[in-house]
Amino acid sequence: MTSQPVAAPGKLDAAVLKIAGVIVLGAIMSILDVTVVSVALPTFQTEFKATYAEVAWTMTGYTLALATVIPLTGWAADRFGTKRLYMTALLLFTLGSGLCATADSISELISYRVLQGLGGGMLMPLGMTIMTRAAGPERIGRLMAVLGIPMLLGPIGGPILGGWLIDIASWKWVFLINLPIGAIALCYAAWALPKDAPEPSESFDFLGMLMLSPGLALFLYGVSSLPEAGTMADNKVWVPMLAGGLLVIGFILYSFKPAHPLLDLRLLRNRNLSVASVTMAVFMVAFMGAGLLFPSYFLQVRGESTLHAGLLMAPQGIGAMVTMPIAGMLADRIPVGRTVPFALVLIAAGFFAFTQVGTDTSYVLLCGALFVMGLGMGGTMMPIMTSALKTLTHHEVARGSTLLNILQQIAGSVGSAVMSVILTSELNESPAIPGVLDPQTGAPVTEAGLAIGVQQNPALAQQIPVEPGLLERGLQFVADSFATTFWVGFVLVLVTFVPAFFLPRKREKSHLLDDRQSGEHVAAPVVLH
Repeated sequence: MTSQPVAAPGKLDAAVLKIAGVIVLGAIMSILDVTVVSVALPTFQTEFKATYAEVAWTMTGYTLALATVIPLTGWAADRFGTKRLYMTALLLFTLGSGLCATADSISELISYRVLQGLGGGMLMPLGMTIMTRAAGPERIGRLMAVLGIPMLLGPIGGPILGGWLIDIASWKWVFLINLPIGAIALCYAAWALPKDAPEPSESFDFLGMLMLSPGLALFLYGVSSLPEAGTMADNKVWVPMLAGGLLVIGFILYSFKPAHPLLDLRLLRNRNLSVASVTMAVFMVAFMGAGLLFPSYFLQVRGESTLHAGLLMAPQGIGAMVTMPIAGMLADRIPVGRTVPFALVLIAAGFFAFTQVGTDTSYVLLCGALFVMGLGMGGTMMPIMTSALKTLTHHEVARGSTLLNILQQIAGSVGSAVMSVILTSELNESPAIPGVLDPQTGAPVTEAGLAIGVQQNPALAQQIPVEPGLLERGLQFVADSFATTFWVGFVLVLVTFVPAFFLPRKREKSHLLDDRQSGEHVAAPVVLH
């Protein structure tokens, strides 16, 4: 058995692509599941006779589980080895999927979704760690482009797949589809991933865990409750956010004391990592927050079916597929500070079109805008991650990946909550229809609320007598509310240019190369004879 490089430094050889296939498969399971389940929420309401606020916890519980387990991933990867931990995460996720399909109540479904999240939370940071170690510093950009495929296509393929499965079968298949994929991924991982070589065990930071994991979970619980409550003043929002925030601040102050903290914030002394982290966080708040509302516009304003709304989002994925391989190659050769700003210009240009939406905005214009945004996304997310990880040492990669994933999770959750609150607040300004009450809540029905209801169920127009022009007026109000929310997202995209300006503009030597030259073990691509 010998170890030697098998390809020119700039190319991805078969050994690395074999490992990348495992990671992409796991990432597809984890990311696709989030968007597929989002489509099934109305079905859960009918199936379990639950309110929207209750079924929304199938998403929130998954998110909280992710936030709880991600901080443990860096330590566990060093302690037990990445292959064993990755396969354990795949098994947990697959088992959780199977249990979700057996749920008889909404509380059972939420519990099983938490189990899913415990596995899913480890898949992305572990995948980034395995791929970074396998590729070496000179090919991280290409590998990040490969990993970025499921990250960008998940939000597009999820609604299409979810709508199709629910239409032809039942909501259970939203989860059952993960069983064969999980079985294939486990077998593939056992064959393809390199054998573990766990490093000497570091002491586990129990005190840090008791502060960080509950702190993140409480904070995100408060954030996730914001759209339902509609105000920060609600006890369900500010109490957990305050408690969680204090725990996280306590962890930050404490984390510089132990030799091996649960989350190594000392890594932020690396300028590339810190600048990339801030850029990524601002970008995720802007794009993931408002971006999740694009399908809602097609559903609520244009009256499209779930499947058609998913198909209308496809140009975004096509655009990302065009630029992502190119961006990956450029990230290995050109400092990202010279390329990412141009990609952000494309995102801003495409986003601006959605600030002008109305009740009959051209689909050609909107699909073109989504395509342009996709071009920008393909040139933004993975190059930023490449910049963050490229100058970390072999030992720091797992912890750096963990830090980036936590920031993404928090930023994405905050962005989604903020945009949902802005949209809800705008819609609540719609005038109430005199004498018309919601049969479930007894609350007055607004013009906007009725317009949305009729778009999704045209039969309501015959059941509720309304004055001429009311539905058109309500629908225009809904479209204006979406436009206002998209303006906020557009401004946040512009804010992303500020930290992006500080991304590196000169090539910097990778510390991973120093590790190799000094004899430290780095899992470079190998051929087994």
